[in-house]
Amino acid sequence: MTWRMVLRLTTTVTLAATLVACEGVREQFGLTKQSPDEFRVVSRAPLTLPPDFTLRPPEPGVARPQEGTTAQQARKAIFRADEPKVAALDVAAPAGGQSVGEQSLLRSAGAENADPDIRFVLDRETLRLNAESEGFIDTLVFWRDKEVPGVVVDAQSEAQRLRENAALGKEATSGQTPTIERRGKAFFEGIF
Repeated sequence: MTWRMVLRLTTTVTLAATLVACEGVREQFGLTKQSPDEFRVVSRAPLTLPPDFTLRPPEPGVARPQEGTTAQQARKAIFRADEPKVAALDVAAPAGGQSVGEQSLLRSAGAENADPDIRFVLDRETLRLNAESEGFIDTLVFWRDKEVPGVVVDAQSEAQRLRENAALGKEATSGQTPTIERRGKAFFEGIF
């Protein structure tokens, strides 16, 4: 072998190793692992022959009615809504739809003695606790006093207006009620 052949062979091997190291080239040659996206893998409903042969064939791109929405599929997978409940010893499930085991569990937990107004009681107790904690948090976060909502009546001007209306024989409601106009705050005013 001549030194030119050795140089060509070395250059070719180096170039091939460099190209294989590049991600794009590796993908082109199929050397990378392509795993499926676990959120896009869904099970398809089985193909069945419809009982009514007059149905129209499905259109491409239209959702399949037997599959349902993804929320319905998740509910079906989690709660196994499609599986019939089998009671122990071939006893039919009661009208409530609970198995014998579920009824036994509820009975041992004392579910038949549950207070029907428990949500109201919990809401009332939680509201009381939240009201107590809000006062402390509000003083930390909002250290300034809240402004009184509404319009503030100017007492001296209102008293003078009522005296003038009485002197002129007018009704007390005639005329405009004088109010105190609040001044707008500057950008940094009232921060500290």
